[in-house]
Amino acid sequence: MNMETIVMLSRRTLEETLIIAAPVLIVGIAVSLIVSVLQVMTSIQEVTISTVPRLGAAAVAMFVALPWMLRHMVGFTVQLFGDFHKYIK
Repeated sequence: MNMETIVMLSRRTLEETLIIAAPVLIVGIAVSLIVSVLQVMTSIQEVTISTVPRLGAAAVAMFVALPWMLRHMVGFTVQLFGDFHKYIK
């Protein structure tokens, strides 16, 4: 396998990872922003107030997006292994 193929496979894998993780990351960022604004407005600086909603929202987002994530990962894996002979050279 030449260097271009390795770089291409690495790039595609990182892109797929980012696409799969994006829904959970976006929900986490949105909830963190909302909680931070509420903490600034109320002057309550408790760590658990910012952590618990973020973890809960990330868990809900993961639960909701899990079927889509699995389909996406399976599609990428099938595509990768379906045409594996060109990577063996």
